Amino acid sequence: MDHSEMLFERAKKVLPGGVNSPVRAYRAVGLTPRFISKADGAYIFDEDQNRYIDYVCSWGPMILGHNHPVIREAVEKAVKDGLSFGASTRREVEIAELMIQMVPGIEMVRMVNSGTEAVMSALRLARGATGRDKIVKFEGCYHGHCDAMLVKAGSSAVAEDGKPSSAGVPKDTAKDTLTAKYNDLASVQTLFDRYPGEIACIIVEPVAANMGVVGPNPRFLEGLRKICDQNGALLIFDEVITGFRLAKGGAQEYFNVKADLVTFGKIIGGGMPVGAYCGSRALMEQVAPCGPVYQAGTLSGNPVAMAAGFAQLSYLNDHPEVYSDLSAKGTKLAEGMEAAAKKAGGVRINHIGSLVAPFFTGDLVESFTDAQKSDLKKYAAYFEKMLKRGIYLAPAQFEAMFLSKAHTDADIAETIQAVEAVFSEL
Repeated sequence: MDHSEMLFERAKKVLPGGVNSPVRAYRAVGLTPRFISKADGAYIFDEDQNRYIDYVCSWGPMILGHNHPVIREAVEKAVKDGLSFGASTRREVEIAELMIQMVPGIEMVRMVNSGTEAVMSALRLARGATGRDKIVKFEGCYHGHCDAMLVKAGSSAVAEDGKPSSAGVPKDTAKDTLTAKYNDLASVQTLFDRYPGEIACIIVEPVAANMGVVGPNPRFLEGLRKICDQNGALLIFDEVITGFRLAKGGAQEYFNVKADLVTFGKIIGGGMPVGAYCGSRALMEQVAPCGPVYQAGTLSGNPVAMAAGFAQLSYLNDHPEVYSDLSAKGTKLAEGMEAAAKKAGGVRINHIGSLVAPFFTGDLVESFTDAQKSDLKKYAAYFEKMLKRGIYLAPAQFEAMFLSKAHTDADIAETIQAVEAVFSEL
């Protein structure tokens, strides 16, 4: 029994399922999770000191790679001044100013402690600003574990009869969450036609990266903007994954579509626990203490997290070439995987920027329904074989591969070689 196996046995006695977040349990791939001891650059190391090329990157925020010296030094300096004050600091002002400079259309920022908290707060603000209760989300998009988002589609093609997807979520909460189909504007329009004047907002992952990687079809995001404008609703981009990754200005810059509110997560803390929701001054000044929409957080704007985030965002702002480099790496990896998939057959590779995902289906994947056609048993076998070859992937089909500045051409070549071997075996 290796150290990860021994730790997992201990963990199951004191943590639900042995983990603090469900995907870490590796149940989707039927394996024992790796317990990670350290990370550096493009690599992570488990408790047995096995080295892996990491394509999880802490689920996205390690855009410069693990343990980047600029971020590490900023954290070390901040720690010397104290870990938490529960009061305002210079750093939270500076990072907000920087975010406003980098992201189109935002004029004010409210820091919180996670992407889930950012989404929860943005939804409350949308409801408070519009005086409406209903919200529209998309099948297969993930927005954290707040009650309003843990709703699954009902039986109809467009689900106004949504049901809680988790125990503990009240049915009365679920009834105000309407579910449409990603990349299907007609399904969205149907909901607005059925509930005129009742829908506060649409919330969407601009790139659906929690069903693998599924990009928006041409004019999909523009269509959402138009529907919101025509119906007096707000458009929320959940950029926990795309923010500061697709471009300096995130998906709004990349797709040239303006959202009313934007939510961010751990990437603005350099990987530390942090989130934010942002928008126009007119909207954001409806949040307490300026306005009637209440939201608070003792640790929001934590000085150490702000130092890490400011260091990372400053680097990205000062080095825009990072984005062309990331895009080139993503293309190189995706093209190598596509060549291997073509040779093996029955695999589809989706890719946008530095996000890549394989699906074990021969069909196009443009929606959650398409993504669900992927052979999950084959993905589990693929994951296990890649892990044995030193490639660390998300332990679930419906997640993205993330590249970082630290990934080298040699890392990508080694990964493609592994993919070729595994695809042929499968």
